Amino acid sequence: MKAGFFNPYLDTLGGGERYTLSLAEHLIKKGWEVDVFGYDSQIKKDLMTKFNLKIERVNFVPGVSSLLKRLKMTRQYDLFFWLSDGSVPFLFSRNNILHFQVPFHGVNGRSTLNRIKLKRMNHLVCNSKFTKRFIDQEYRVKSEVIYPPIDIESFSPGKKKNLILSVGRFSQLLQAKRQDVLVSSFKTLCNQGLKGWQLVLAGATGVGGQDYFNQLKQKAKGYPIKLLADIDFKTLKKIYSEAKIFWSASGYGINEEKEPEKVEHFGIAIVEAMAAGCVPVAVGKGGAKEIIKNGKNGFLWENEKELIKITQELVDSPKTLNTLAKAVVKSSQKFSKKRFQQRFNEVI
Repeated sequence: MKAGFFNPYLDTLGGGERYTLSLAEHLIKKGWEVDVFGYDSQIKKDLMTKFNLKIERVNFVPGVSSLLKRLKMTRQYDLFFWLSDGSVPFLFSRNNILHFQVPFHGVNGRSTLNRIKLKRMNHLVCNSKFTKRFIDQEYRVKSEVIYPPIDIESFSPGKKKNLILSVGRFSQLLQAKRQDVLVSSFKTLCNQGLKGWQLVLAGATGVGGQDYFNQLKQKAKGYPIKLLADIDFKTLKKIYSEAKIFWSASGYGINEEKEPEKVEHFGIAIVEAMAAGCVPVAVGKGGAKEIIKNGKNGFLWENEKELIKITQELVDSPKTLNTLAKAVVKSSQKFSKKRFQQRFNEVI
């Protein structure tokens, strides 16, 4: 069996890229031959290191410029997986899967040409119910949800420290993670008397992220705040295992109905934190609402005052924090890599 993959954003090393290559890895293990188009093999090492995936046997094929050649190319595959950038491609494999990672809207999704192309699709897959709501409305379709694969077996609680962690890229392109809000909130907590706790902000700098990273370092001066850029997977796992609380400000200040692309479409880092016994406190927008049941396996907040209040209450009640830490590990199982593979086995 032969499968082809196309993802226009592989070099950004984000959640959609992990999603794409996790499926490629799964098919390789099942004995499929897998080709990934648009990039040469030099990118493979970075992808394997970043996502901890075994994709040595995946073939990376440079881009095909001609539309006609691309159309002919897809015919040779038993399965073709295409991650959409908002557009709908012509696909002619035996089983065509179009994946939406972003809640696109206002892209003329119901055009006559798109309706023709969509008839070739066997499955339209979204990464969350949040994304699905916008995709179904924009393209007038009925997509299905397959949550991203979280390698929860790689994360586990360790010897906990008085540590608050936030993980997210420092780049401000499209979806800002708003680490500036987290720095301000932690400084306020310290000024109000919080002692013996540290805030760690970890993530990739990416395109345009270095300047923002430097601004945050300047803003954090004089406080127990550590910023870590582009750390390896092993180091990240250790910090997850040590942290007691996980903060996320992605989507802060955004109207999710008007600009859904700017909030967290799912929230991979939230689930990773939960698998490591880290209690999440995240902005109550987008995909975070599908992961966190407020007060039961984490907390949702809307403004800095709420974030500060919730965090202080957790700090003041170690018993509550410990109880929730056990609950979040159990909740993370819903988003396991195994569950992801089972769902795609059904689709394929």
